[in-house]
Amino acid sequence: MRVFVTGATGFIGSSIVADLISAGHEVVGLSRSDAGTEVLVRAGATVLRGDVNDLDTLRNAAEAADGIIHTAFNHDASDLKQHSENDRKVIATLGAALAGTHRPLVIASGTGLVQSATGRPVTETDAHAKSAVFPRAATEEAADALIDQGENVMVMRLPQVHDMRRQGRIQWHIDIATKQGHVAYVGEGLNRVPAVHVSDAARLFRGALEKGEAGARYHAVAEEGVTLREIAEAIGERLRLPVGPITPEEAPEYYGWLAELAIMDLPASGALTQQRLDWVPTGPDLLTDLRDRTTT
Repeated sequence: MRVFVTGATGFIGSSIVADLISAGHEVVGLSRSDAGTEVLVRAGATVLRGDVNDLDTLRNAAEAADGIIHTAFNHDASDLKQHSENDRKVIATLGAALAGTHRPLVIASGTGLVQSATGRPVTETDAHAKSAVFPRAATEEAADALIDQGENVMVMRLPQVHDMRRQGRIQWHIDIATKQGHVAYVGEGLNRVPAVHVSDAARLFRGALEKGEAGARYHAVAEEGVTLREIAEAIGERLRLPVGPITPEEAPEYYGWLAELAIMDLPASGALTQQRLDWVPTGPDLLTDLRDRTTT
C-alpha cells in the first residue's frame, strides 16, 4: 500500500513511518525542512516537501495514495483555536481527495477530548467534546463530517505517548519541576492520565489502516490511568528532587498555565480497540520510561 503520512518527521509520525516500511508498505512523508527530509530518506520513505496547511499539495498527495495517516498538528497553545480550525480544513481536504474511493484515512486525536463525568475510564464509544468548548475537538468534528458522508475514516485517540526520550505532556511537568526545584502533585495526586509506548501506538495506526472499520474510534491506550503522584515520584527519582503535595490553591503558582490540566482526572480504556484490532501492547510502561529517561 502507498501510504501518505502527515507529521511524518514528528515523534509519533516517524515511528509510524518506520513501522509501515518494516511491514512492506511504501511511504510518502510530508516534510517542511532539510533535517526532516534527511530523517525520512534514512528511513526509506519518499519525501514530499511542503507544509500541512498547503491544501493543494495535500490534495495532490492524497489523490495519489492508497491510504493516509494524518498526525500533523500545531500544538502551540497560544493560538489553539486557529490551529484547530486549520486542522479542520486539512482533514476536509484529505477526505475530499479520497471521496467515494473507500481508501482509508486515519486521523490522530486525543483521549483528553472525552471526559468522564463518573470517574470511570472513557471508552471508544463515548462522545467527544464540542469545539465551542474545547477548540481541539475541531479535529473530531471534521472526522464526523466525513464519516457522515460515508467515507472510510477512522479516528485514533492518543493518550500520553512515550519512550525514554519523550513523554508527551509529562515533559511540561518535568520542565516545571526543574525550574521550581521540587516535584509537586495536587492533593493526594490520585488523578490519572492514560499512556502508551510510541512503538505500540505506531503499530496500532498500521492496524487501523490495514483492517480498521470505517467510522470507528480507536483508543491507543496501554495503561488506563497512571496517577500524577506516581508520575511525580518517578520524576523526582530521576531528577533527584524532593516530591510532595500542594493544595489546589497553590497549583497556579507552581504549575502556571498547566494548573487546570494538572488537576484533571483523565483515565481512558483501550479494551475495545485491543479486541477489535487484535492489538496487544508490549512496550515499556510510562513510569519505566520516566525513570530511565534520556535527554537529547
